[in-house]
Amino acid sequence: MTAEQTKIAEESHVKAPWLNVYGVVPPHLDYPDCTMYEAVERCAETYPNHIAYVFMGRKTTYRAMAAEIDLCARALKATGVRPGDRITMAMPNCPQAVIMFYAINLVGATANMIHPLSSEKEIEFYLKESGSIFAVTLDQFYHKFEAIRQNVTLDNIILASIPDALSKPVRVGYMLTEGRKQAKIPKDAPVLRWNEFLRRGRGYHWTYRAERRAGDEAVILYSGGTTGVTKGIQLTNLNFNALGKQIIATNPMFRPGDKMLAVMPMFHGFGLGVSIHSMLVSGGCCILVPRFTPDSYAKLLLKYRCNLIAGVPTLYEALLRLPKMKNADLSCLKGVYSGGDSLSVELKKRFDKFLFDHHATIQVREGYGTTISLILPLQPGLELRSGKLPSASADYFARDSVLHTLLSDIIEPPMP
Repeated sequence: MTAEQTKIAEESHVKAPWLNVYGVVPPHLDYPDCTMYEAVERCAETYPNHIAYVFMGRKTTYRAMAAEIDLCARALKATGVRPGDRITMAMPNCPQAVIMFYAINLVGATANMIHPLSSEKEIEFYLKESGSIFAVTLDQFYHKFEAIRQNVTLDNIILASIPDALSKPVRVGYMLTEGRKQAKIPKDAPVLRWNEFLRRGRGYHWTYRAERRAGDEAVILYSGGTTGVTKGIQLTNLNFNALGKQIIATNPMFRPGDKMLAVMPMFHGFGLGVSIHSMLVSGGCCILVPRFTPDSYAKLLLKYRCNLIAGVPTLYEALLRLPKMKNADLSCLKGVYSGGDSLSVELKKRFDKFLFDHHATIQVREGYGTTISLILPLQPGLELRSGKLPSASADYFARDSVLHTLLSDIIEPPMP
């Protein structure tokens, strides 16, 4: 902090006494003047050999992730994407979703993030509302897009496949179980399959990096529609870069290499901003989880000794009742974030006690805000009062009602 910032901070404590509870958290932050991709790129240059994400036991370093984003960006340009275009992503948390998201940002386009379990009518609305020219989804959702394709203007549908992101042993297990349940896609279907799409990038040798600024549009998220028709919310690079910096600044225990259990979906601000972007701009590691139940969530938490977790109150309520958590050692935890609905005072007290009894030295932090303003972390030292807080994803999760059904029909690959 500069001398001028220190002076401002000291004066602010007089005018804003709540800053007295901030402790080591700085009252002012300088946000990076760059795109979301550039923030991740800088991190990859600083920590090239750190693990960026783990998916079903398969690890990817920051160096490898940056190379994959680069190739995907070239493929997008080779396929005709231009700066300012909008591309709809209907994906769960998987490597292709992370790679595609930042590649879209790199070429100067906008990612239109939607729930992969949306109905055909909803998908049609999202495509028309955003004016998307491309769509990216998993192969198992192809039929939804194909059903409404004649009603929208789509130049291409890019299909990713979960097996492509798995190690060979896990891939075999997946194909023998979940793979058998998926409907077959005709070989002559008018789509670009992921590997075919990437091959286009290998032959593209022209300029593909767009000149974009922090204040430019980067993402479109959607309100829950609880007070009317759902609305597309345009968010900038700065919105997410600021959030990423805030999450880390409010957690002085964080260190590069710390692991976030990234189960909250990328197609919502909580998952994209807290679970993914805040980690990838800080040298953290995302344990990518496309589908989960409270039981599998607990298993992954204990297996990977995660340092940070995020979830909705119903998840934390469920964890309190799980037998396998009875003797769990949670001393690894450095941050526990709650969002998606109001965290009651009673539940917070019970879960804080649960954390203490299981050797954790932190308390639950509740995030609040709307999709428009993303999520702001509350300091654990602040006194909580009963009442309903506006929630970043309360309106969204209200539609799904039960957390563990969020992606229940997507995939349930074998645990590594």
